[in-house]
Amino acid sequence: MQTNENPEAVTIIGLGPMGQAMAQVFLDNRHPTTVWNRTAAKADALVAQGAIRAETVQQALAASRLVILSLTDYQAMYQLLSPATGALSGRLLVNLSSDTPQEARKATQWAARYGAQFLSGGVMVPPPLIGKPGAFVFYSGSRAILEAHQSTLSRIGKADFRGEDPGLAQLYYQALLDIMFTSAASVLHAIALIRSAGIPAVTFGPYVQDFLAFLPELFQDVAEEVDKGQYKGAFNNMNMMAAGMSHVAQASRDANINTSLPQAIKQLYDETIRMGYGQDGLTSLIEILKKP
Repeated sequence: MQTNENPEAVTIIGLGPMGQAMAQVFLDNRHPTTVWNRTAAKADALVAQGAIRAETVQQALAASRLVILSLTDYQAMYQLLSPATGALSGRLLVNLSSDTPQEARKATQWAARYGAQFLSGGVMVPPPLIGKPGAFVFYSGSRAILEAHQSTLSRIGKADFRGEDPGLAQLYYQALLDIMFTSAASVLHAIALIRSAGIPAVTFGPYVQDFLAFLPELFQDVAEEVDKGQYKGAFNNMNMMAAGMSHVAQASRDANINTSLPQAIKQLYDETIRMGYGQDGLTSLIEILKKP
């Protein structure tokens, strides 16, 4: 556990951009920091600043009770740590890699078999913002374990505890990525449509920013309607939405750009109408999305 006079030792396994950024923050805050990466050269700059390079995964685990994993997915954790399970006892594994809620639950049980504790987490900022104001990380698992190490983990971002179910951090993480990935795709599709007429994306940018500014208020209305199961259709019923999406798809076709995104949305709208929600609001789309 960290104190002001004796910062907690930390091991970082995985030195991609995120792992390097986290290690840098711990070094900047005087935490004894051990690092390991399959490609050892990725640790060179950190070692030059005082990090300790572990030669093996076993050494990395032995160096600190608190072990942070920043890998591609949970399978990478198994590949790296399975040969070193004898060194897991007494360790706290904080896996900040991306994966599914179910994988986080399985990993908690796997770690426990070898005497290790486990927290699942999701970092909600890109590497350059690690440790900066506004950075936050979802965590789930044991609240007591998180609280015991919160002052250390908060170095990389505010610790947002989502619950004792180990899968909840990944659930929140993947849900927000869902918004980011699909929103980015829609913005880029809109840019492709604009550029088909020779209009620069930077000319379109201010209109996108103004248009997106109302989304926080929109989400509040959406959340309330979905939770109540009441889909107000006075201003945006699904018949209207499907007709509008047809126009977006046709405009894309006429512009000779990819139509797969608007076509996919149009199919969802049409299915919602077939289920009898034509006069209901756009939020009735949840009735399709919440099913297999």
